[in-house]
Amino acid sequence: MAYPGYGGYGGPMPGMPAQGMPPQGMPMGGAPPQGGYSPYGGGYPGSFGAQPPAANDPMWGYFTAIAGQDGEIDAEELQRCLTQSGFSGSYTPFSMETCRIMIAMLDRDFTGKMGFNEFKELFTALNGWKQNFMMFDRDHSGTVEPHEMSQAITAMGYRVSPQALNAIIKRYNKGGRIFFDDYVACCVKLRALTDNFRRRDTMQQGSVTFQYDDFILCTMAI
Repeated sequence: MAYPGYGGYGGPMPGMPAQGMPPQGMPMGGAPPQGGYSPYGGGYPGSFGAQPPAANDPMWGYFTAIAGQDGEIDAEELQRCLTQSGFSGSYTPFSMETCRIMIAMLDRDFTGKMGFNEFKELFTALNGWKQNFMMFDRDHSGTVEPHEMSQAITAMGYRVSPQALNAIIKRYNKGGRIFFDDYVACCVKLRALTDNFRRRDTMQQGSVTFQYDDFILCTMAI
């Protein structure tokens, strides 16, 4: 159901892959790590010697290869992962700041890191955003024009005022154009802030009342 005032909040877009599928160019498969899987949900009673469900996921091997010993991915590891996988293609690689806010979008326990499920969720979102960007980057320049950015935001299901769109364009353009890295940063903030708003809009009216500290927490964490 679309909420009054802010639409579908970035729902599935044309060309968006099925949940959990790795992006084009990302390795599929890979051997699961040896030993226990306690960082990803603990033991599995009654299944001694069996692999946990995540081990059968095509992205599990790739996740464990970059997650390190703590079993989670931080911003530096995510940046390295996105660069090495070639996800950006001919576009400029993601900046560290964009990687930080990508993690913050899904970091519900404020650890500054992502687990496996969040990793999958991020790549599903990234695939959708990239497909959307490519639809408007018709000359393959790696940038879109302000009016195309406005169209892209509308295509993702957001319903914002012309004044809000203008503020977004001013914030994310460089020399009158929006680069892929900044486009993704914008998409992340739109999704995360809308998600925070939506959770508080219990009556689905498109309006909420924020306490100051709650507002700061919602906005400064992204």
